[in-house]
Amino acid sequence: MKSVRFADGESFHVGKILCLGRNYPEHIKEMKAETVSAPVVFIKPSTALVESGGWVVIPPISDDMHHEVELVVVIGRDGRGIPAEQAMEYVAGYAVGLDMTLRDVQADAKKRGLPWTVAKGFDTSAPLSAAVRVGRVSDPHALSIELRVNGAVRQSSNTRQMILRIPGIIAYCSTVFSLEAGDLIFTGTPEGVGRVVSGDRIDAHIASIGSLTVGVR
Repeated sequence: MKSVRFADGESFHVGKILCLGRNYPEHIKEMKAETVSAPVVFIKPSTALVESGGWVVIPPISDDMHHEVELVVVIGRDGRGIPAEQAMEYVAGYAVGLDMTLRDVQADAKKRGLPWTVAKGFDTSAPLSAAVRVGRVSDPHALSIELRVNGAVRQSSNTRQMILRIPGIIAYCSTVFSLEAGDLIFTGTPEGVGRVVSGDRIDAHIASIGSLTVGVR
């Protein structure tokens, strides 16, 4: 089973990965998408995970894979129907994550009204850093977030730009899915997403949380 690891050595088995789309205003604009009234949530399987230092493998079905850096919430307790005012009690920690996306496959699915599962959930589509404990981060909604490809900055923003905040995200997700210890919630990406190709190196960093490095092949 795939796991999320903390710096102190503890780990949780990852059951499911819930991901938010359209949670940063400028990313919505760059994708020429509509702002929606309800959260956009999709799922990646745990087999999508790859640790820092590993490789993201472009499937042969795509010629347009994009990077999306995200703040990841690690769930530490089981719960369902969690009130927003209690939601932070269910957070064990945070990590740096990448939501790798097959943009051409996703665009075709959108055009045909089909699910995004293949475009978002392929093997190695969810690189993840080691996690830090929730107490190490004073305010998860005020963190600089950056991604570089081959040393050049592609994404640079701050988590304060998130439309839906972590308590609301957890509250909403828990009305649909039972949350379990080890579940991961990817909270959306800021603007600046773009294509990567075989041979590229991706470095992602979120202040107070850490860094993540993967190669592409």
